[in-house]
Amino acid sequence: MDSNIDQNGTTLAVGPEQAGLRLDKALALLAGEISRARLQQVIKEGGVHLNGAVVSDGSRKVVEGDTLALVMPAAKPADPVGQDIPLTVVHEDDDLIVIDKPAGLVVHPAGGHEDGTLVNALIAHCGESLSGIGGVRRPGIVHRLDKDTSGLLVVAKNDRAHQKLAKQFADHGRTGPLQRAYLAIVWGAPRLREGTIDAPIERSSRNREKMMVVKEGRGREAITHITLLERYPPLFKGVGEAEALASLIECRLETGRTHQIRVHMSHIGHPLLGDALYGSGFATKAARLPPDAQAALTGLGRQALHAAVLGFEHPRTGEEMLFESEPPQDFADLQATLARL
Repeated sequence: MDSNIDQNGTTLAVGPEQAGLRLDKALALLAGEISRARLQQVIKEGGVHLNGAVVSDGSRKVVEGDTLALVMPAAKPADPVGQDIPLTVVHEDDDLIVIDKPAGLVVHPAGGHEDGTLVNALIAHCGESLSGIGGVRRPGIVHRLDKDTSGLLVVAKNDRAHQKLAKQFADHGRTGPLQRAYLAIVWGAPRLREGTIDAPIERSSRNREKMMVVKEGRGREAITHITLLERYPPLFKGVGEAEALASLIECRLETGRTHQIRVHMSHIGHPLLGDALYGSGFATKAARLPPDAQAALTGLGRQALHAAVLGFEHPRTGEEMLFESEPPQDFADLQATLARL
């Protein structure tokens, strides 16, 4: 059964596979790509008939031969409202949209950022093509980028896509094609060209805006795979590994925790350039940069982090999608000045 069930409704028959299940669970199996949470909402709103009578109790058991009539209400208008904010659209179809997010744009409305967000922009851009996530005409956010991180981000346009993409991100690519790779410019250079940071993360009790690495058995699992791409100055100029002033690192996420790359790189002694939250103790390093690099770092005005690669399985077609994004000008300018060291 497709998820394109609307106000016209559809009739579903309970078979042996659904017999004895709760109404909401049976409906979730019969209705295919509509989430169980959304169906529970529809049941409460009187959108389900069992053998001709309205039923509002999702926990009621069904038996083989029962007839269910399901009417999906029209999606409610979006809240927050749409705003005409320029977007760089990398890909868009009926199910999803891939955005190359600029630094400085908040993804979702929250305290201190009630509007002017990516969600506001997407509501205006997508318009009627949003079919309603959880019954509301809004985009489905399945992953986020920090306000000051630039790069690729995929957003669902309907419940079906939202469910399937959310499952891929929850699986972290362990059994599927999900890929997330970031470019980061960090202080110093790791001694090994490749490595894995496996260190759990939780929110700091001292600063609620900050995350921290904690001992095993606490926090949430967090795994980042890193590859050293460039060293500034490079080794061929006679600079030892421990003396490198900065380096370009590729970070591939196996998990997706808040501030994960920033926390992990700081944890191993190589915080991101421009990261005031996790690299505040590296002001003396910044003072060692030549004037043009100092100017580029000031011009960056944020952590040097860019979501460069995003890959996933299309939620409808099953096609493996892969997108790449070049770093924005501020990041590229900093990288260029460091390469001249």
